[in-house]
Amino acid sequence: MTNYIILALCIVVILSYIFDISGRYSKIPGVILLIFLGIAMQLIAKAVHLDVPDLQPVLPVIGTLGLIMIVLEASLDLKLEKRKKALIIKSISSAFILFAVFSAALTYILMEFFGSNIKVSLLNAIPLGIISSSVAISSAAHLKPDEKEFVVYESSFSDIFGIIIFDFILISHGTIGQGILDMGLKSIITIIIALVTTGILAILLHKITYHVNYVIIMTAVVLVYILAKLSHLPALLLVLIFGLVLSNNQFFENTPIKKYVDFAKFRSDIKSFKTILTELTFLVRSFFFIIFGFYAKIEGLYNWHNILTGGAITAGIFLLRLLFFRQVIRTRLIPLVFFSPRGLITILLFLSIPLVSRISLINEEVITLVILFTIFVLMIGNMVSGKNRPPAVKKEADSENAGVH
Repeated sequence: MTNYIILALCIVVILSYIFDISGRYSKIPGVILLIFLGIAMQLIAKAVHLDVPDLQPVLPVIGTLGLIMIVLEASLDLKLEKRKKALIIKSISSAFILFAVFSAALTYILMEFFGSNIKVSLLNAIPLGIISSSVAISSAAHLKPDEKEFVVYESSFSDIFGIIIFDFILISHGTIGQGILDMGLKSIITIIIALVTTGILAILLHKITYHVNYVIIMTAVVLVYILAKLSHLPALLLVLIFGLVLSNNQFFENTPIKKYVDFAKFRSDIKSFKTILTELTFLVRSFFFIIFGFYAKIEGLYNWHNILTGGAITAGIFLLRLLFFRQVIRTRLIPLVFFSPRGLITILLFLSIPLVSRISLINEEVITLVILFTIFVLMIGNMVSGKNRPPAVKKEADSENAGVH
């Protein structure tokens, strides 16, 4: 039995790798193939009456690890440069405004037409308002550099805003004003802890000469994240600041720190760390979506009520995005307007909602359908943008993204 389990795991990893590579050419995001692979495995297991251990309790654990790794990987790609000021402002504005408007609109609908209170409505609406960086960033590898950077910034900050606000709503018990004050104080405390922790971990990353070091650094990041969560602090800020400091170490090069740090070696260490992180993220993300697909309730995906609900939510996501890009940002619509997929974080936050706070309209099948629909729209956007792009631009984008995972 052990050999068969190992064989199955190896086949799953190889298939995930093939999906990831093929996505660059077929423009089909690997995530949607992973979900369908999980669904296919479920059907096969039922057909042959295979007794599979219950892995559902593992899903939130894998999802949390994936969330930490994805945000850390994304933050390591965020370069704070003056020439990118306009791009950063646009992407952060897009992330926050679209998230806030969509969540507020869906919250109003749930309150007005389904009689839910504001806290319950917010908890059910927020997960659907967050762009999945795990899907968006991996699907943006073929885009032009400025488009890819926009996707990286927007999806990463959408994750940050969404998770922090979700946690704030979930743990708040007093008035909104008191809650905002409490969250502001906790954010300041978190930033201070993050800077201290980042300094310690960065020194360890640079100074440790033992052959096992990157795994220890990653473990320390996860440990600090979990301790912050247990203390009801916005833990994702810790991960974000750690990644931003590492990726923007040039700001410290002309400070007294340069006496103690060999920045050339430090950047080499960061590059190696990011390579290991990318590999781990790939594994965690692959198993998460396959397990999610394996436990998807297939009969619910064919329910017309769920399909209409998921379709309406998806239509709202992209209609709002279209209007925002056309009227506010006033930028080229294709392909960025298509890059608003939902994924790992939507699932993870939905699973974090207490059972008593869940609304029947927003069930697990609706969440799955919204994820599939938004990824399908992204896939169409990839195909359309590839056809509309001049050959010279295609060649430039391919060369810029050569080697991107």
